[in-house]
This record gives sequence, C-alpha cells and structure tokens, in this order.
Amino acid sequence: MTSTAARTALDLTADLPVPDLEDLYRDLHRHPELSGQEHRTAARFAERLRRAGYDTAEGIGGTGVAGVLRGGDGPVVLLRADMDALPVQEETGLPYASGTPGVMHACGHDLHVTWLTGAAQVLAAGRETWSGTLVVVGQPAEESGGGAAAMVADGLYARVPRPDVLLGQHAVPGPVGLYPHVPGLIMSATTDVEIVVHGRGGHGSRPETTVDPVVTAAYIVTRLQTVVSREVPPRESAVLTVGRIEAGTAANIIPSTARISLNLRTQSEAVRDRMLAAIRRIAEGECLAAGCPRKPEVTPGGSYPLTVNDAETDRRVADVHREVFGEGTVFDPGPAMGSEDFSLLAADGQPYSYWFVTTTPAETWDAAPGGDDLPARLDALPSNHSPHFAPDLSVVGPGVRTLVAGALSHLVR
Repeated sequence: MTSTAARTALDLTADLPVPDLEDLYRDLHRHPELSGQEHRTAARFAERLRRAGYDTAEGIGGTGVAGVLRGGDGPVVLLRADMDALPVQEETGLPYASGTPGVMHACGHDLHVTWLTGAAQVLAAGRETWSGTLVVVGQPAEESGGGAAAMVADGLYARVPRPDVLLGQHAVPGPVGLYPHVPGLIMSATTDVEIVVHGRGGHGSRPETTVDPVVTAAYIVTRLQTVVSREVPPRESAVLTVGRIEAGTAANIIPSTARISLNLRTQSEAVRDRMLAAIRRIAEGECLAAGCPRKPEVTPGGSYPLTVNDAETDRRVADVHREVFGEGTVFDPGPAMGSEDFSLLAADGQPYSYWFVTTTPAETWDAAPGGDDLPARLDALPSNHSPHFAPDLSVVGPGVRTLVAGALSHLVR
C-alpha cells in the first residue's frame, strides 16, 4: 500500500512547471559563479522564494540564502542546495554552455538550485497537505569548503528555525532514473595539504651552486604515490592526489622554492593522521637528501568532514523514493570518495539524509564502453568536475520530486 507521503508527493508534482524550471536551469548554467561570488544565482533563488511566499533572508555567510515557510505544528525540515561553480573551461558544446570564460557548473550545482527552487514552489503551493516548518537553504562556497560553516557562523539559525532533520542530494553520473542511498557513511572526509620546498636558487648554467627545489619536489611527488599503496591498510579506503606544482619564473633560472598542493580523501581520522605523518616524513626526508637549506613547510589546509547519514532518517526517505520511483531505482552503492560540507549545517548533531540522483543522458550512457560491467561504464562517463559534465534535462522534474518526497516523508503522517 502506498504511503500518504508518497501519494502526496506524486499529487503535488503531477503538474510541475518543467519548461519554466528548464529555462531556469539553462540560465544558471550560462551564468556560473565561483565560490563566494554567487550574487546573481542567490538573487534569482531568493526572488523565486519570495514569490512563493517564503520569509526570505539573504547575505548569510556571504551570499547564502534561506527561506522559511511555516505550516503549523510539526517538525522543522531543512532542504539545501549548493550554488557555486568551478574554475573549469566548459567543453560540452551545449547551446546553453557557460558564457563566463574559465568558469563552469561542472558539478551540477545549477541543477541543485533548480531542483530546490521547484521543490520550494511545489511545497508552498500544496502547504495544506503537510504540517510543520520548511526551511530551504541556498548555500555558497561548497567547492571551497567554507560555505556551510560560514552560514552557521553568520547566524543562520538566528534567522531561521533550527531544523529537526536536514535533507540534501547531489547530481552524479549514471543512467537517468536511479536514486542511490547509503544508510551510514556516504561521503569521505578531505584534507588539503600545502608543501613548500626551500632550495637555493641560481643560474640554470651552474646547477652545482644551487639546491634545485624542482628536482626535490619531483622526488617528493613520486614518493608520495607510495603512501596509499604501502602505508594504508588494504581494508581502508584512501586517495592522495597531487593537484598542483608551482615553481620558477624562467627556463634558465633555478628557483628558490617549489610548492606542491595535495588533496587527501579518507574515511577515518586514524587514516588521515597516518597519511599526514607519512607526507611530512617523506617531504622532510627528500629535502634532507637533497641538502635543502631548511626543512620543508608542510601545512594542512582546508578540510571537509565525513558525511554520515542517520540510518533511520535515510531509510524513511529511501522508502518513499522507492514508492514514488519504483523498487529497483533505489540501492546502496556504498560510500564514495567524494566530499561535502553539508553535514556542517547539522550544527547541533541533527540527523540528516543525503543521497544521489543519476543524470547521464541516455545516448551518452548507451555509448559508454563496458557492456554489462556497470563500474566500467561509469568510469567511462564524464564525471563531476569534468569539462564535459552535462546532466540531461530530463532529470529536472524527477530531481524536484525526490526533494518533495523527502520533505513529505517527515512532514506528512
């Protein structure tokens, strides 16, 4: 028997204004804004909330937006979408591709804002069907890792009611029509690390008078590849990526310093600490071997926490999603190595559920090599942060429906 929440979700989303939402998505995609600069996106989102009847606050934690809709006694449910784009040059060839050179919505946050806008409008129009308080949040700076914390620090919960439960979702590669849920650890923690190698600069024709930090940095990068393979137990999941090396100003000048930027992905604090110790040891050892005049600087930087769903909250949402979309559409893929700052909005440790929505166009999925090997086909698809990442417009309606169903799983009894 279909639950009241599922029936209500289907009824409220039966006549979604899909063309209007698609236009909104295309507009947001054409006008991406980097972390902390989401002024236009935030303004468009806030305007839609006000028109739908929400008490709306702007400028929270920079460009954050929050809207409140009160519907009587019941729980406070928070729905969140992140708004920022990435410093990526778009290569999708879409007719609505980014018009901002070097900036692209390569992670689907434009789709997240569209989904939340649609859900906010639908739930406002059908407010007589549920009871409680709805809080919707447009969050800045997810990609830089500080947006959720900045909103909380800037008094988010002095402006809106503190939630009893938080819900969020993310666009991911995969054939359209799947809604992966994980009742526990779903996304990993991440830590950035900066290494500065100090050498002794000089003329490129007289390397014997210098200590070349570029060569030393190259040895460090190579040796760092052993951290995961030789120092992290096989039963643990971890990733170490060297994302940037910077050194020098000209071909015939040996510089005085070299900088290396790393990103770690871990699923436990113990593994993170072990990797940081190994990074420091390797950097110091290579610098000692090269005769560097001083120790390297190894500085942990920005980080994201683990994202760990409350099992009961996620089960409740997943059950309604199964009813709305079909039994085979919801499954547990296990934790991902990606990271999120969504959990920081649960400032008092409130339960939350965070899930995925697959968005790959059918023709792209059908053309992916790998046959019946699902992981191989997924690996062949343009991933989040790829210049070719292009969600299919057909997911605009279903993504609204997932948020509406998730909210109603708590607001309808």
